[in-house]
Amino acid sequence: MEFLPPKIEKYVEEHTTPEPALLQKLNRETHATVLMPQMLSGHVQGRFLKMLAGMINPAQVLEIGTYTGYSSLCFAEGMKEGTTVHTIDINEERAALVNRYVKQAGEESRIKTYLGNALDIIPTLNYEFDLVFIDADKRNYLNYYKLVFGKVSKGGYIIADNVLWSGKVIEQSPKKDEEARGISEFNDFVINDSRAECVMVPLRDGITIVRKLV
Repeated sequence: MEFLPPKIEKYVEEHTTPEPALLQKLNRETHATVLMPQMLSGHVQGRFLKMLAGMINPAQVLEIGTYTGYSSLCFAEGMKEGTTVHTIDINEERAALVNRYVKQAGEESRIKTYLGNALDIIPTLNYEFDLVFIDADKRNYLNYYKLVFGKVSKGGYIIADNVLWSGKVIEQSPKKDEEARGISEFNDFVINDSRAECVMVPLRDGITIVRKLV
């Protein structure tokens, strides 16, 4: 869900640096051939993620929820040579599409894909991550956060997408679906986590940026 009026959304699009041609192609193909294309980060959020990667300058990025690889490519675009994006997804059907675009981008050496349940894969990753992007099944957001926190460098960042969940997070608990409850639990935990500081940004469906302090 996007909360801005369409005219404002259009204005924002027009005043954001265009996405590269390959990402435009992936954007179009995702909308034409893949279920739930609204899950794609898209132009504005993609440029936001690319810029964050450039500002944070991470050596290792972990992405939980690859979807069609758009955000993976955005992170890689903003990162220096010799860095790596580790991206996890459980969906086998999209793997070929992801790998095709990673190859077309010439990023096979910097984007490492993992197929399976992130809750099982994360404990096997022996890396210190400077940036983690959580954008998978919403009911497990808090589980992902707890799993990755110890693997994030001091001063590193955890970014979570869809933290407003179409506004359902402010509904009373009985009306919330399982995903909304998962997001709400995550939001409430993070704001009370003394080990970190955070800011919630109302970009598209909401993004929370968490910085690890300890």
